[in-house]
This record gives sequence, structure tokens and C-alpha cells, in this order.
Amino acid sequence: MKPTDRRGALRAGAAAALAGALATACGTEPRPAPVAGHHPASAPASAAGHHPAPAPVAAPAPRRFPGQPDEITHGPRDRPRVALTFHGQGDPALAGRLLAQAEKAGARVTVLAVGGWLDEHPDMARRVLDGGHDLGNHTQHHIDVNAMTEDAALAEIEACATRLRRLTGSVGTWFRPSRTPHAGPAVLRAARRAGYPHVLSYDVDSLDYTSPGAAAVVRNVTGTVRAGSVVSLHFGYPDTAVALPLLLAELDRRGLSAVTTTELLS
Repeated sequence: MKPTDRRGALRAGAAAALAGALATACGTEPRPAPVAGHHPASAPASAAGHHPAPAPVAAPAPRRFPGQPDEITHGPRDRPRVALTFHGQGDPALAGRLLAQAEKAGARVTVLAVGGWLDEHPDMARRVLDGGHDLGNHTQHHIDVNAMTEDAALAEIEACATRLRRLTGSVGTWFRPSRTPHAGPAVLRAARRAGYPHVLSYDVDSLDYTSPGAAAVVRNVTGTVRAGSVVSLHFGYPDTAVALPLLLAELDRRGLSAVTTTELLS
């Protein structure tokens, strides 16, 4: 989608909501009923003489980005791009709604999935990839990984990696530690042993997990975001679903494109 086309689509869909939501006090936004997430239609059973649909292409593997540190908090500051990253757990219908909102605006995001969430909702892995988004690892049980020994942390990371590999053919593009913005030395070593050259952190925290209201989520991001920023957001919180179209419209107004973390660093 051309920047001008995307800008028109964003503003047409979000202008009215932006004026109302940003003026609303924190915590008073309406809580929309969850909308069923989009799932790719199943291929029909092959008829006689017809070949079955090809198997899905394996997801991209982790990459090393030369010049980037072991823990990445942001991308290049000289390009008008940002990465919106989502901690992947919670109501799958709400997750589907957030992905659909991003796609409608021409944006791509990064989802760091919890292994236990993938066990409960395995179709979400392919849903993320089919939307053109990055998919990564956020540990198996979403516990304080920095409080673990290196071997225990490795077991947490590899357990989620196993789920991702089974569902997508890859351990995922990124690893983000759970219950902490920054990985300790043991977690950095464990991540490398599990096949992740980098740990993905962030430089902008939306604080959406505190349920402050959609207007506050937008302010928390737009108050500090700049070119190259990596933004922390979460599935599972209705405030985030209300805020996302408004946030994307504001980023577009500032000339910032929401891309995957892989695109941000490439």
C-alpha cells in the first residue's frame, strides 16, 4: 500500500474516534465485545484428479544482525520506521482483532508468543504468519526468567521453541524474556544456546497491561516514540484494541511506518 493510500485509509477510519478517545479520561473508554479473530479458511478436500494444497512454507529462522548488540532495544534512528511488538497471550479473539486492525491499516507487527498460549490456541501461530507479521518466543510459562538458573532458563526457552517449530517449522524469529524488559547474563547465554542470536527488548512501554484506558495507551506511546523505536504492547487487553487504530493514525501523521522488527533492522 502506498504511504498516501494508507494515510487516507487510516484517517478516514480513525479521525472520528481519535477526537473522542483522546479526550476521554483514563479507564472510561467503552469495552467492545470481542470480535472473532480471522483464521485462514481450510483447504477443501482434494477431489479426484486434483492435487492437495501445498504445505505452508516454514517460518523464517532467527537471524544475526551485524552491528546490533546481544540485546536489541531499538532500530536505526535515521529511517521513519517503528516496530510494534505484542506479548502473545490472552483471548485469541481479541488477538485476532488486533492483527486485523493492523492489517487494515497496512501495518505489520511482531508477536512474541507464550508457549502455553500456543498449546491452547495452536492456530494463532499460523494466523500471525499468514498476516505477514513476525512471530517469536516469549518463554513457555511466562515466568520470571531472570530469576532462573541458565539451564532452567534454557528449558523455558526451548519448550516454547519446540511448540513454534512444530507449528511453523521454525523456532521463531525473535526471543523476548518474560517478566522483565532486560535479560540478565544467564538468559542471554541461554537464548544463544537455544539458537537466538539476539534478545529483543524495547525502548517504549505502552503500559497497556495496567489497563489505563485507550487514551493513556496512545499517550504513553506517542509521548516517547521516535524513528527506530520498539514498542511494547500486549494481546489480551481491550484498551489496546481500542487504542491501536488511534495509535497507527498518529504514527502515520508523524510519517512513521509500523513494520516488523525484522524489517526495522534490515
